[in-house]
Amino acid sequence: MRHTGLGKLGGFINHAVSGNKRTQTGNGDVQWCFSQVKGTLDDDVTEADIISCVEFNHDGELLATGDKGGRVVIFQRDRLSKTVLPRRGEYNVYSTFQSHEPEFDYLKSLEIEEKINKIRWLKRKNQSHFLLSTNDKTIKLWKVSERDKKVEGYNTKSENGVIIDPSSVHSLRVPTIKPMELTVEASPRRIFANAHTYHINSISVNSDQETYLSADDLRINLWNLEITDQSFNIVDIKPTNMEELTEVITAAEFHPVECNLFVYSSSKGTIRLCDMRASALCDRHAKLFEEPEDPTNRSFFSEIISSISDVKLSNSGRYIISRDYMSVKVWDLHMEKKPLETYLVHEYLRSKLCSLYENDCIFDKFECCWNGNDTAIMTGSYNNFFRMFDRSTKREVTLEASRDIAKPKTILKPRKVCASGKRKKDEISVDSLDFNKKILHTAWHPTENIIAVAATNNLFLFQDKF
Repeated sequence: MRHTGLGKLGGFINHAVSGNKRTQTGNGDVQWCFSQVKGTLDDDVTEADIISCVEFNHDGELLATGDKGGRVVIFQRDRLSKTVLPRRGEYNVYSTFQSHEPEFDYLKSLEIEEKINKIRWLKRKNQSHFLLSTNDKTIKLWKVSERDKKVEGYNTKSENGVIIDPSSVHSLRVPTIKPMELTVEASPRRIFANAHTYHINSISVNSDQETYLSADDLRINLWNLEITDQSFNIVDIKPTNMEELTEVITAAEFHPVECNLFVYSSSKGTIRLCDMRASALCDRHAKLFEEPEDPTNRSFFSEIISSISDVKLSNSGRYIISRDYMSVKVWDLHMEKKPLETYLVHEYLRSKLCSLYENDCIFDKFECCWNGNDTAIMTGSYNNFFRMFDRSTKREVTLEASRDIAKPKTILKPRKVCASGKRKKDEISVDSLDFNKKILHTAWHPTENIIAVAATNNLFLFQDKF
């Protein structure tokens, strides 16, 4: 059953941290502690409540989540949490709205899910906020604005909005503006539809803030934010004969600074950098990033686990991170032959690939993200574990988004998985991992050590404990 209106994230359980003492700095020595959890902590989870994307806006004041029920919930940074010392990363519900509804494509006899695949914020230019949200087929531009004043004393309509017969108006009044209780309104300003044959997996706003791209399995389209009925196809990898298809596009993103550059990843484990100045159709890439496969590691699952599920350019624009099933790789835009760094996410699952293939977990699409200054990386795993890698110290840590730590000031204890042999007291056996609990979506505040982690229907917020 699908919900409308306020989702369970709107009527959330909210635990908050109070008065943390800051003792350490630097990503290598960060101690993470629990801040808040949004969403009900009961076991009654409907499919519609499962979070499908998480995204901070450019200054970190707002945090948006999308779910499988087509809802978008926006959280706003608590003003008091920024002014107290030490500062706290606490967020309150700001707006909740139904972004997409289920549809049916009668020509193809296909049901189009309302699930929100991606949310991307536009940089703020005025009092209102704008964001793009997409399901499999349709992209929408939403305006989120506040209203704390109302106009009274109209001449041609009554206070309840009913239009008055002009012939009965015998005197003119000057309408007055009066204060009212603050309301937040979300309204769709543009609807971009009918441009994708296959499911949209990525949207990315250009640094010019005037155009954006949308990608599906075989094509990438370029849109102008003001034009809804026309887009330009900038990448098309669809072969004349579909039987010759060898790879699909898995993710795409614009360069954060250079408006003519974008990257896209493929199911073959490659990343292509394209320059729109070269030609209208970017069928020839400017650079190809690919790591040659080690023949000794070749197996039946090699092609599946080498498929890149997410790609993100660093905030500086110098590096790319790519997430495949087993690892996160850092690429330098000036070095195509091999990754600069490789971080193993859950190497202990290599012996479990057969069973992961049988239960379809091997096809899970994990995302990855940078911290604000590109010194650390975060990505998810199973058992509600998520992994953080510090690029400067090479330290790595496994943490858990768990109900057990949903108490103020609780410091997250590093978790360790025992792959084989004798298990230590504080370790968890690889055989007891819960593969139904998976962290696919994470987000990092653009300037502070505040992270958002989506665990099924719950949104966990953690912050550093200095």
